Amino acid sequence: MELLNERYSNKISGILNCYDRIVIKGTLPTICYSAGMARYLYNHQVRLFDYPRFAEKFRDTLRANAEDLSKKNGLEIIFIRSSNARKEDIVKKNWDGNKQGLVCILSAMEACKTYSGWHDKISHKTFLKNGLGKCLHYYFYFNDPDLGLGYVRVPTWCPFMLQVYFNGHNWLASELKRKSIGYSLIDNAYDQIADFTKAQKLADGLTVSKLHKKLDWMAGLYCPVYKEFDEHYHWSIMQTEYATDIVFKDHKDLSMIYDDLISTAIHTVKPDNIATFLGQKLHGNYEGEIGNNYHLRIEGSRIKHVMGSVSIKMYDKFKKILRIETTVNNVSQFKHYRTVEHRDGTTSQQQAAVKKNIYSLEALTEIFKASNRRYLEFISAIEDHSVGKNRLDKVTSSKIENDRKYRGFNFFEKSDLKILQTVARGEFNINGFKAKDIKSWITDKSSSQLSRILKRLRVFGLIKRVRNTYKYYLTIFGKMVITLGLKLKNMVIIPQLNLVNID
Repeated sequence: MELLNERYSNKISGILNCYDRIVIKGTLPTICYSAGMARYLYNHQVRLFDYPRFAEKFRDTLRANAEDLSKKNGLEIIFIRSSNARKEDIVKKNWDGNKQGLVCILSAMEACKTYSGWHDKISHKTFLKNGLGKCLHYYFYFNDPDLGLGYVRVPTWCPFMLQVYFNGHNWLASELKRKSIGYSLIDNAYDQIADFTKAQKLADGLTVSKLHKKLDWMAGLYCPVYKEFDEHYHWSIMQTEYATDIVFKDHKDLSMIYDDLISTAIHTVKPDNIATFLGQKLHGNYEGEIGNNYHLRIEGSRIKHVMGSVSIKMYDKFKKILRIETTVNNVSQFKHYRTVEHRDGTTSQQQAAVKKNIYSLEALTEIFKASNRRYLEFISAIEDHSVGKNRLDKVTSSKIENDRKYRGFNFFEKSDLKILQTVARGEFNINGFKAKDIKSWITDKSSSQLSRILKRLRVFGLIKRVRNTYKYYLTIFGKMVITLGLKLKNMVIIPQLNLVNID
């Protein structure tokens, strides 16, 4: 299939796949849960009901550390009273954009995890109970030579769960500077790069081991009390975004096609399509959130497709960049082939949920690229009008093969429409289908009739059989022509007929 960026190659500066927002959580493994903290207190001869007094000394140390860092860097700690205040706007007002190192310190009273002593009168056992409280949090905003602008969020109350944010595009900017590759960065998007090919190689080269060392160094600088527990932070992925940016040379070139892309996607993307984009399988008993929403923003309009904790978005950033972005709040929703350790000590290579630790970023890169590409293929299919209309004509006209005539498919005939919609279902796009799978959706046809239907689909090149099996796949041509055919019917022909006054 000719992708949209290939079709308009003369109007496009380049295409870039890169991590965008990355939020990492740091936890101390032995005290991040109530039983572990209780064990630590017991080993250090601290009563469970004295936990608040135990935690207070660490709180005071962290406050003193923040004051010391503010003095050394010539900064004032800004306390945020309103929960509606945008921290990024406050940072921009207090940072000239050039200074490196610690550039701003914010503080705010926010919710935090805590423990409290509890005695069960029935079991007569005393233990620590999980709870939610409020404590002072510090936001240490930094401009790092490697990561660019980001922050470390430090709670002043035990068990000190850290949150680190940085942007992959800012990280890439640092790499481009090192390689003397010119670029223009607006907010978190490149509207120009001197060499997109070299930039893509750099974007693919995010080294997690270096990132790990950087995170450990930040923990020691901004939350030094963790050393009292004689262990290291475990870093896991809290949220991440991966963007595919198609950069147009002129905003007029993107605006010519974008409105049509958005309006078509709103009406044609169904739940099974969303599952297909994300490499998921939509089960009949799926109960999570799934659907589309459209939003108009200052920077441009956006359509978002959601499936549980994962979403994929398309929007026109600054009216010049077509961005496709996969966002995930729980990476375990994805699966890939990896080494799995079993309880008996053995290991095996099999498909399993992606681990949440930061070393999964490398595997997620390929998963996100594939997700964004599937969406790009979909919008490329619905955007291609002239070629698609010719291909649609080939499918709707009769065809003769081996002296036998096969009638074309009619998108307005109930039986044909049901067949085309069934073979184009999202779960079949991923795993293929057999005749018995089709029969569960087309219940009014016998087995022999289904065999003739599959033959007819093969003659017109809409499906292809896997050699030496009874499994079929929808071809790229089939995917394109069915998508376009349904679009023409639902969004052009029927709406126009509604406008015609025949009285």
